[in-house]
Amino acid sequence: MRRDYLLDKVAPTSSITIDTIYLGGGTPSQLSQENLLRLFDAIYNKVEQVPTFHISPTAEVTMECNPDDLTPQFAQTVARLPVNRVSMGVQTFSDERLNFLRRRHKAADIQPAIQRLRQVGISNISIDLIFGFPKQTVNEWATDLQKAIELDVEHISAYSLMYEEGTPLFRLLEQQRVSEIADSQSLDMFNLLVDTLTTNHYEHYEISNFAREGFRSRHNASYWQGIPYLGLGPSAHSYDGNSRQWNVPNLRKYMDAIENGMVPMEKETLDEDTKYNDWITTALRTKEGLDLNLLSEAHREYLLRAAEPHLKEGNLVLTNNNIALSRAGIFISDSVMSDLVKV
Repeated sequence: MRRDYLLDKVAPTSSITIDTIYLGGGTPSQLSQENLLRLFDAIYNKVEQVPTFHISPTAEVTMECNPDDLTPQFAQTVARLPVNRVSMGVQTFSDERLNFLRRRHKAADIQPAIQRLRQVGISNISIDLIFGFPKQTVNEWATDLQKAIELDVEHISAYSLMYEEGTPLFRLLEQQRVSEIADSQSLDMFNLLVDTLTTNHYEHYEISNFAREGFRSRHNASYWQGIPYLGLGPSAHSYDGNSRQWNVPNLRKYMDAIENGMVPMEKETLDEDTKYNDWITTALRTKEGLDLNLLSEAHREYLLRAAEPHLKEGNLVLTNNNIALSRAGIFISDSVMSDLVKV
């Protein structure tokens, strides 16, 4: 049903090489071995039957896993799949803070999970970390970072704790049962994150992402570089360079529509200003920043005018024809980007 989505609209007979596959957004490690094998069979065998599609033999194939799901039996399931990269939601090495997040796993589950993946040949592992918990100290965050380094994984993503409206965490904040940490402490934690990981040979290649040499996330990089992608499943987003579309979030509505031969989605066609804004909010997240040659002359001039105060304050750096966030600018990136987008 979706096989023509990514085809070049100018040359529709051209072939598409799929370079990355990402199974996540949800908890795929809760699926049975049978369902995972069926899923990857559909991806590899049925997709390859479409003449215009080809999956690269060197494709990065990532699967999200929870530490407590990675039993010895599940590790053997992973070994039977074409998965060559695992992203694990570690979050923190404190049982108290894991409980606060309502995570099922314990800190003691993390190291054995990594070892089981290594034993079945997974040589590209990423972990997620969170900092900025209520009452968390900088020293406690330093302990988490040290334990993460001791895992010797290839990739680390780290995010400040967010209180998103409608979530249990947000309700706790509204009820004043917890309080956010001060901005100054959050900055101290961010600086410690960057210093600690770069000292230990992780490249800080995107605002929240750090990788050993050769282990940047190719899939996430496609979002930041404006490469088209196809999202399957409820809530999944897709992008073809000229439009965005997103599937309905309701599982039953999604399944009923698919069974009736329809794709249950909404669509937005992108005008030139929206494309410009997308470049600001994606490419500027990266170490390389935004190549001004990607912009029209009018948008280039607009950006340079809007960026002038931040260039003077040292939040942005302009090198040749490339603009990027400085280290100081990274911490206030949302504010900088909001000044640069067109409204």
